[in-house]
Amino acid sequence: MSLSIHDASVPVVVRAMQSLVGVIEKGRLHAESEKFDPVVLLATRLYPDMFPLSRQIQIVSDQCKGGIARLAGVEPPKMADTETTFVEFKERIEKTIAFVKSVDVKKFEGAGTRPIEIKFPNVTLNFKNGWDYFLGFVLPNVYFHSSTAYGILRHCGVKVGKQDFIGSLP
Repeated sequence: MSLSIHDASVPVVVRAMQSLVGVIEKGRLHAESEKFDPVVLLATRLYPDMFPLSRQIQIVSDQCKGGIARLAGVEPPKMADTETTFVEFKERIEKTIAFVKSVDVKKFEGAGTRPIEIKFPNVTLNFKNGWDYFLGFVLPNVYFHSSTAYGILRHCGVKVGKQDFIGSLP
C-alpha cells in the first residue's frame, strides 16, 4: 500500500495544530489563574533574537495553510497577523484547520512529483517535488515553531507536558 501525499500531510498538520490549540488554551488559563496580563505570555521569547510566542503561533498557521495550499495548487487564505489575545490566536489556528480540512483530496493529485517554488523577498526556494517540500521544509517548520511555542509556555510555568504536544493518540 502506498501513502498519498494528502494522507501524509493533511492529518499530520491538523493534529499538530489541534495540539497547539490545546497548549494555547492552557496558556490562556494559566494567565487567568495567575492573574497577570496574557500579553506578557504572548510577547515572551526564549531568547532575545527569537520570535515571541505570538509570532511562533502565526508561523505554524502560515506553514500549515501555505504548505497544504502549495501541495494542492490552491490559494491559501490570507490572514492579517493582527491577533493580540489567546482567543484570537486559537481562532486563527481553528480557521487554519478548517481550511486544511476543506481542500479537496483530488487537488493533491500529482503533488508528489510536481516542483514547488516559494519566493521570499531575498531568496527563492525550489523543491524538486511536493514530497521534498513537505518533508524537508513544511514539516520541520511546523514542529520547530510548535515546539518553540510549547517551550515558551512551559518556561513561563504553564503546566503542559509531552502529551499536550503530541496530542491524542490514534
